[in-house]
Amino acid sequence: MPHALLLKYPGTNCDVETERALSAAGFSTQVQPIATATPMHVERAQLVVFSGGFSYGDYVMSGRLAQLETERFLGDALQKHFDKGGFLFGICNGFQILTKLGILPRASLIWNKSERFECMWDRLVKVSSSCPYTQLLPDEFELPSAHAEGRLVCDSGDAEKYLANGCVALQYADNHNGSELRIAGLQDPTGRAMGLMPHPERFLLPRHHYDPDWAGDPDWGWGYYFFKGAFEALK
Repeated sequence: MPHALLLKYPGTNCDVETERALSAAGFSTQVQPIATATPMHVERAQLVVFSGGFSYGDYVMSGRLAQLETERFLGDALQKHFDKGGFLFGICNGFQILTKLGILPRASLIWNKSERFECMWDRLVKVSSSCPYTQLLPDEFELPSAHAEGRLVCDSGDAEKYLANGCVALQYADNHNGSELRIAGLQDPTGRAMGLMPHPERFLLPRHHYDPDWAGDPDWGWGYYFFKGAFEALK
Protein backbone atom coordinates (compact mmCIF):
# COMPACT_ATOMS: atom_id res chain seq x y z
CA MET A 1 0.00 0.00 0.00
CA PRO A 2 1.50 3.38 -0.97
CA HIS A 3 2.21 5.62 2.01
CA ALA A 4 1.51 9.39 2.04
CA LEU A 5 3.19 11.86 4.38
CA LEU A 6 1.36 15.14 5.02
CA LEU A 7 3.59 17.91 6.34
CA LYS A 8 1.74 20.24 8.71
CA TYR A 9 2.76 23.82 9.51
CA PRO A 10 1.37 26.39 11.94
CA GLY A 11 -1.60 27.74 9.99
CA THR A 12 -2.22 24.62 7.90
CA ASN A 13 -5.99 24.03 8.02
CA CYS A 14 -6.80 21.43 5.36
CA ASP A 15 -4.80 18.47 6.64
CA VAL A 16 -7.82 16.58 8.03
CA GLU A 17 -9.74 16.82 4.75
CA THR A 18 -6.64 15.96 2.73
CA GLU A 19 -5.83 12.93 4.88
CA ARG A 20 -9.44 11.77 4.50
CA ALA A 21 -9.17 12.01 0.71
CA LEU A 22 -5.86 10.13 0.65
CA SER A 23 -7.27 7.36 2.83
CA ALA A 24 -10.36 7.08 0.61
CA ALA A 25 -8.06 6.64 -2.41
CA GLY A 26 -6.21 3.78 -0.69
CA PHE A 27 -3.11 5.40 0.87
CA SER A 28 -1.84 4.79 4.35
CA THR A 29 -1.26 8.24 5.84
CA GLN A 30 0.69 10.16 8.46
CA VAL A 31 0.27 13.84 9.37
CA GLN A 32 3.57 15.16 10.68
CA PRO A 33 4.16 18.65 12.13
CA ILE A 34 7.19 20.16 10.45
CA ALA A 35 8.87 20.86 13.82
CA THR A 36 9.05 17.10 14.51
CA ALA A 37 9.54 15.91 10.92
CA THR A 38 12.77 14.13 10.04
CA PRO A 39 14.29 12.79 6.82
CA MET A 40 13.21 9.32 8.02
CA HIS A 41 9.54 10.32 7.69
CA VAL A 42 10.19 11.31 4.07
CA GLU A 43 12.12 8.12 3.33
CA ARG A 44 9.12 6.00 4.40
CA ALA A 45 6.71 7.81 2.07
CA GLN A 46 5.99 7.37 -1.62
CA LEU A 47 3.96 10.60 -1.72
CA VAL A 48 4.65 13.79 0.25
CA VAL A 49 1.72 16.20 0.44
CA PHE A 50 1.58 19.89 1.35
CA SER A 51 -1.97 20.78 2.39
CA GLY A 52 -3.79 24.09 2.09
CA GLY A 53 -4.05 26.82 4.68
CA PHE A 54 -1.96 29.80 5.71
CA SER A 55 1.42 28.47 6.83
CA TYR A 56 2.93 30.88 9.37
CA GLY A 57 0.05 33.24 8.66
CA ASP A 58 1.45 33.95 5.16
CA TYR A 59 3.73 36.51 6.81
CA VAL A 60 6.49 37.90 4.57
CA MET A 61 4.90 36.11 1.59
CA SER A 62 2.91 32.91 1.19
CA GLY A 63 5.03 29.78 1.60
CA ARG A 64 8.31 31.58 2.31
CA LEU A 65 8.61 30.80 6.02
CA ALA A 66 7.40 27.24 5.39
CA GLN A 67 10.17 26.85 2.83
CA LEU A 68 12.82 27.97 5.32
CA GLU A 69 11.53 25.70 8.09
CA THR A 70 11.25 22.75 5.70
CA GLU A 71 14.86 23.18 4.65
CA ARG A 72 15.86 23.59 8.31
CA PHE A 73 14.25 20.35 9.49
CA LEU A 74 14.47 18.19 6.37
CA GLY A 75 17.56 19.44 4.56
CA ASP A 76 17.66 17.89 1.09
CA ALA A 77 15.39 14.94 2.00
CA LEU A 78 12.58 16.09 -0.31
CA GLN A 79 14.92 16.47 -3.25
CA LYS A 80 16.36 12.99 -2.60
CA HIS A 81 12.81 11.62 -2.35
CA PHE A 82 11.96 13.16 -5.70
CA ASP A 83 15.21 12.07 -7.37
CA LYS A 84 14.46 8.47 -6.34
CA GLY A 85 11.05 8.53 -8.03
CA GLY A 86 8.89 9.85 -5.20
CA PHE A 87 5.78 11.97 -5.72
CA LEU A 88 5.05 15.45 -4.31
CA PHE A 89 1.67 17.19 -4.28
CA GLY A 90 0.92 20.74 -3.14
CA ILE A 91 -2.58 22.20 -2.74
CA CYS A 92 -3.15 25.96 -2.48
CA ASN A 93 -0.67 27.04 0.22
CA GLY A 94 1.11 23.76 -0.47
CA PHE A 95 1.49 24.81 -4.11
CA GLN A 96 2.97 28.10 -2.90
CA ILE A 97 5.43 26.18 -0.70
CA LEU A 98 6.49 23.89 -3.57
CA THR A 99 7.25 26.86 -5.81
CA LYS A 100 9.49 28.29 -3.07
CA LEU A 101 11.30 24.96 -2.61
CA GLY A 102 12.23 24.96 -6.30
CA ILE A 103 10.86 21.52 -7.11
CA LEU A 104 8.27 22.83 -9.55
CA PRO A 105 9.09 25.03 -12.56
CA ARG A 106 10.10 28.55 -11.49
CA ALA A 107 7.03 30.68 -10.70
CA SER A 108 5.49 32.80 -7.95
CA LEU A 109 1.97 33.15 -6.59
CA ILE A 110 1.02 36.72 -5.74
CA TRP A 111 -2.10 38.67 -4.77
CA ASN A 112 -5.20 38.08 -6.92
CA LYS A 113 -5.90 40.84 -9.41
CA SER A 114 -8.86 41.83 -7.20
CA GLU A 115 -6.36 42.39 -4.33
CA ARG A 116 -8.56 40.44 -1.94
CA PHE A 117 -9.31 36.92 -0.72
CA GLU A 118 -11.71 35.07 -3.01
CA CYS A 119 -13.71 31.91 -2.31
CA MET A 120 -15.55 30.40 -5.30
CA TRP A 121 -15.86 27.37 -7.55
CA ASP A 122 -13.58 27.26 -10.59
CA ARG A 123 -14.10 25.55 -13.92
CA LEU A 124 -10.83 23.85 -14.84
CA VAL A 125 -9.45 22.55 -18.12
CA LYS A 126 -7.06 19.60 -18.18
CA VAL A 127 -4.00 20.48 -20.27
CA SER A 128 -1.29 17.86 -19.75
CA SER A 129 -1.92 14.31 -20.95
CA SER A 130 0.93 12.92 -18.83
CA CYS A 131 -0.09 14.08 -15.35
CA PRO A 132 -0.73 11.11 -13.02
CA TYR A 133 -2.81 13.27 -10.69
CA THR A 134 -5.33 14.18 -13.40
CA GLN A 135 -5.27 10.96 -15.45
CA LEU A 136 -8.70 9.83 -14.19
CA LEU A 137 -10.43 13.20 -14.61
CA PRO A 138 -12.54 14.47 -17.53
CA ASP A 139 -11.22 17.20 -19.81
CA GLU A 140 -13.24 19.83 -17.90
CA PHE A 141 -14.42 19.77 -14.29
CA GLU A 142 -15.02 21.97 -11.23
CA LEU A 143 -13.23 22.45 -7.91
CA PRO A 144 -13.62 25.01 -5.11
CA SER A 145 -10.94 27.69 -4.66
CA ALA A 146 -10.15 29.85 -1.63
CA HIS A 147 -7.08 32.08 -1.76
CA ALA A 148 -5.76 35.63 -1.67
CA GLU A 149 -2.33 34.98 -3.23
CA GLY A 150 -3.29 32.70 -6.10
CA ARG A 151 -2.23 34.63 -9.19
CA LEU A 152 0.58 32.72 -10.85
CA VAL A 153 3.29 34.83 -12.46
CA CYS A 154 6.55 33.84 -14.16
CA ASP A 155 9.61 35.44 -15.64
CA SER A 156 9.06 36.81 -19.13
CA GLY A 157 8.36 34.02 -21.60
CA ASP A 158 8.42 31.20 -19.04
CA ALA A 159 4.65 30.61 -18.95
CA GLU A 160 4.63 30.04 -22.71
CA LYS A 161 7.55 27.62 -22.36
CA TYR A 162 5.75 25.70 -19.61
CA LEU A 163 2.66 25.38 -21.77
CA ALA A 164 4.72 24.19 -24.73
CA ASN A 165 6.76 21.62 -22.80
CA GLY A 166 3.86 20.04 -20.89
CA CYS A 167 4.46 21.60 -17.46
CA VAL A 168 1.02 23.23 -17.34
CA ALA A 169 -1.28 20.63 -15.82
CA LEU A 170 -4.46 22.73 -15.49
CA GLN A 171 -5.86 26.02 -16.72
CA TYR A 172 -8.79 28.07 -15.46
CA ALA A 173 -11.75 28.38 -17.80
CA ASP A 174 -12.52 31.74 -16.16
CA ASN A 175 -9.33 33.39 -14.97
CA HIS A 176 -10.67 35.30 -11.95
CA ASN A 177 -7.32 35.66 -10.17
CA GLY A 178 -5.38 36.85 -13.24
CA SER A 179 -2.84 34.03 -13.55
CA GLU A 180 -0.57 34.09 -16.57
CA LEU A 181 -2.00 31.98 -19.40
CA ARG A 182 -4.84 31.04 -16.99
CA ILE A 183 -2.51 28.56 -15.23
CA ALA A 184 -4.21 26.82 -12.30
CA GLY A 185 -1.74 23.96 -11.81
CA LEU A 186 1.90 23.27 -12.67
CA GLN A 187 3.84 20.03 -12.82
CA ASP A 188 7.50 19.21 -13.28
CA PRO A 189 8.56 17.52 -16.56
CA THR A 190 8.15 14.03 -15.05
CA GLY A 191 4.61 14.71 -13.75
CA ARG A 192 5.53 13.35 -10.31
CA ALA A 193 5.45 16.78 -8.67
CA MET A 194 2.32 18.89 -9.03
CA GLY A 195 0.82 21.95 -7.42
CA LEU A 196 -2.59 23.56 -7.91
CA MET A 197 -4.53 26.40 -6.30
CA PRO A 198 -8.07 24.89 -6.19
CA HIS A 199 -8.87 22.38 -3.43
CA PRO A 200 -9.56 18.78 -4.59
CA GLU A 201 -9.96 17.59 -0.97
CA ARG A 202 -13.01 19.86 -0.60
CA PHE A 203 -14.89 18.04 -3.35
CA LEU A 204 -14.40 14.45 -2.24
CA LEU A 205 -18.08 13.41 -2.37
CA PRO A 206 -21.01 14.42 -4.60
CA ARG A 207 -22.76 16.03 -1.63
CA HIS A 208 -19.88 18.52 -1.35
CA HIS A 209 -20.99 20.15 -4.62
CA TYR A 210 -22.96 23.39 -4.38
CA ASP A 211 -25.71 21.94 -6.61
CA PRO A 212 -27.70 19.22 -4.79
CA ASP A 213 -28.71 17.87 -8.19
CA TRP A 214 -25.14 17.63 -9.53
CA ALA A 215 -25.21 14.96 -12.21
CA GLY A 216 -21.55 13.94 -12.22
CA ASP A 217 -20.09 10.77 -10.75
CA PRO A 218 -22.68 9.19 -8.40
CA ASP A 219 -20.02 7.94 -5.96
CA TRP A 220 -17.24 10.53 -5.84
CA GLY A 221 -16.61 14.22 -6.41
CA TRP A 222 -14.00 15.24 -8.94
CA GLY A 223 -11.44 15.97 -6.23
CA TYR A 224 -11.25 12.31 -5.25
CA TYR A 225 -9.70 11.43 -8.60
CA PHE A 226 -6.57 13.52 -7.99
CA PHE A 227 -5.68 11.28 -5.06
CA LYS A 228 -6.83 8.11 -6.80
CA GLY A 229 -4.74 9.00 -9.86
CA ALA A 230 -1.63 9.31 -7.71
CA PHE A 231 -2.48 6.05 -5.94
CA GLU A 232 -2.85 4.18 -9.24
CA ALA A 233 0.44 5.59 -10.54
CA LEU A 234 2.30 4.55 -7.38
CA LYS A 235 0.57 1.19 -7.00
